[in-house]
Amino acid sequence: MEIDYLLRGGFVIDGLSGESAAVKADVAVRDDRIMATGDLSHVDAAKTIDVNGLYVCPGFIDVHSHSDFMLLADGRAEGKICQGITTEINGNCGLSAAPLYGAALEQRENELNDLDIKDRWSTLPEYFALLEKRRFAVNFATLAGHGNLRACAAGYSDRPLSRVQTEDMVVLLRDAMKAGAKGLSTGLVYPPGLYAGTGEIIRLARETAACRGVYTTHMRSEGDRLIESVEEVMEIAAESKIHAHISHLKTSGEKNWKKIDDVFRMIDEAKNRGMSLTCDRYPYIASSTGLDAVLPAWAFEGGNKREIERLKNERRRLQEDILSEHPEASSASFWENVVISSVRRGENEWMQGRNIAEISWRLGKTPFESLFDILVEEDLDAGAIFFFMNEENLKSVLKQPYTMTGTDSSARSFSGITAKGKPHPRGFGSFPRVLGRYVREQGIMTPGEAIYKMCGLPARVFNISRRGILRKDFFADIVVFDPEKVNDTADYDDPFQKPEGIYHVFVNGTPVLLEGETTGALPGRIV
Repeated sequence: MEIDYLLRGGFVIDGLSGESAAVKADVAVRDDRIMATGDLSHVDAAKTIDVNGLYVCPGFIDVHSHSDFMLLADGRAEGKICQGITTEINGNCGLSAAPLYGAALEQRENELNDLDIKDRWSTLPEYFALLEKRRFAVNFATLAGHGNLRACAAGYSDRPLSRVQTEDMVVLLRDAMKAGAKGLSTGLVYPPGLYAGTGEIIRLARETAACRGVYTTHMRSEGDRLIESVEEVMEIAAESKIHAHISHLKTSGEKNWKKIDDVFRMIDEAKNRGMSLTCDRYPYIASSTGLDAVLPAWAFEGGNKREIERLKNERRRLQEDILSEHPEASSASFWENVVISSVRRGENEWMQGRNIAEISWRLGKTPFESLFDILVEEDLDAGAIFFFMNEENLKSVLKQPYTMTGTDSSARSFSGITAKGKPHPRGFGSFPRVLGRYVREQGIMTPGEAIYKMCGLPARVFNISRRGILRKDFFADIVVFDPEKVNDTADYDDPFQKPEGIYHVFVNGTPVLLEGETTGALPGRIV
């Protein structure tokens, strides 16, 4: 047997189920496949790696990623591979790499330009061709974003679609699914997704189901209307007969924390009726998205230019509507929980890592004045971190048998064009944080359960063939870590930090991390 790499003496957790135990075994890799597992003491290899006492598992699958543009800018994806991630599912929250033309492209131009991406594309096959030409370190899968479909077909107007526009969306979705998309995603708090009615989503979900895809959603509300939003997910799933996946399940705002048990009850009852439901969650109590997420829905109508006009000319109405939705925003304590994570303009970089209350004090402005001014100055491209969640709820979500781990982050590296700002540490520490803090230290799930929910379960739900399980003839996506040392080190002040205790990572049989150091290899594939 000709072997390229032999991992000798480790404890294998195969990722097949939550009952999988750590079994002492060797693992042999040739080309891009796992050739054998078990007692391979008689086998010689071109390179033998001693992994005695370490866990050897399938490479982790990040079910909620946003690397669609980042991988074109820098394919090294160091923040992901250093935490053991070998496959990403992108195109989440209604935003995908394609289709991308017309109003959809116009809305994303700033982001493309900031990442110095000069190429443009319209369809998913065109994007895939460009990505393969650039090369990248992690495997790439994607969903078709409903926001892209709607923006390409009808722009950013707040109105029901015509029959022709709806059918245009169906054709775009069908083309994306044929090109390899794993399903449909919605972002029902972001324009233009927030303008879509439930019927529109059901129509597209039925088409997705016919193509054997899944439906994932950033729901309409994760706070005051959380229960109603979960009900909508279930209606869409039932009417379209599709597997539904709730993105980053959470309860936002203290008055809503108590709702989590009702959500679990609803999901359990639906599953008992035969409905297929899962979710994902990152292991932190702060969320992160664009700063303008605090604005009322009407502010987004018509696209970025109209939004900026309203931020300049309709501030009283904006403030009144924000206070109507969030009465607590009248207090400085609310704005202490909103931290700027990224800006575009050099003169505003001092704001990164500071909260709106502090920024307002330094500027001599009210929090609302600061909010509106920052968004205008940054041409809306200001990111923020929001501290409105609860640790006990987080743990209760993580330990559910249907919860997978996701970073909700793009693939950044520790240097270069993607190493900017102070992004959420979840992009550098989510998987080791689960394994260290919540498995080893707090014991809310076993290592076997955690690995299954990071590997085998997402591979099954998202139809990722021959990955997620450590087995002969499967692709050699492998992570080796020390269960006694694995931990995250990234934090909100310094997110660009490698985790501890993860030593080796293979993607398609090629090491991208050896002895804790990145190799620079770019063996990722579109899956």
